[in-house]
Amino acid sequence: MFPHLSPFQSFIDVAINVCQQDPEAVGLAAGGSWASGELDAYSDLDLVLVLSRKLAPDTEQMQAYASKFGPLLASFRGDHVGEPRLLIALYESPLLHVDIKFLTPNEFYQRVENPVILWERDQQLTSIIDKSEAVYPPFDFQWTEDRFWVWMHYAALKIGRGECFEAMDFLSFVRNMVLGPLLHGKHKGLPRGVRRAETTFNPIDLGRLLKTVAAPDRKSLILSLTEAMNLYEELRDELAPVALLKNRKAQAAVVQYLTTIQQ
Repeated sequence: MFPHLSPFQSFIDVAINVCQQDPEAVGLAAGGSWASGELDAYSDLDLVLVLSRKLAPDTEQMQAYASKFGPLLASFRGDHVGEPRLLIALYESPLLHVDIKFLTPNEFYQRVENPVILWERDQQLTSIIDKSEAVYPPFDFQWTEDRFWVWMHYAALKIGRGECFEAMDFLSFVRNMVLGPLLHGKHKGLPRGVRRAETTFNPIDLGRLLKTVAAPDRKSLILSLTEAMNLYEELRDELAPVALLKNRKAQAAVVQYLTTIQQ
């Protein structure tokens, strides 16, 4: 094992031992960078803990179980990402960020990836994986098109008013929600925001994405917003299904409005 991975393995060894001692523990698995083989010294751990009893979304019970794996510095439930079964935890000695999803066996059937099984009782997780399929939510082109030009007009309003930092934050949102996932799709990857964009996208696409990053001034923001609209249009037209209903009227109106704040 590489030296920088030893803290992860030490944590996993303790977690497995805890599960083995719990008769209601069904299995422990690791997803994310562990499952994809991309784990490095800067990774967090994405664990799936399957129990016969339902703990989530009871935060106190989730925290109590997680504390068995090591000394907790802080933890909170993943409501902000729409996942109340997730506990986001920071452990001490070594300092590790660990996401633990608490599931029952029936809930394990619905998953976005096939994690690496670290430990299981009576091959129960293996059996579930063999009987079901992992499905990552696809990028929704129509949902995005229905919102994109409204978003662009909103960003233009912020620029026009001189709210530079608000506009910068909104462009970051667009990169994470729209441009990054589209570029991942172009490169045959999962629509995971701008995750690992620096090593996944080709130099030309990475350069285009970089142009959507603005400085906190009007000229830079207008250029970045224009680039975001152009890049979206190109990727949409290249990747979207033929049945997509494009809102050309809204697009033209927003492009025209942007010219009024350039003056």
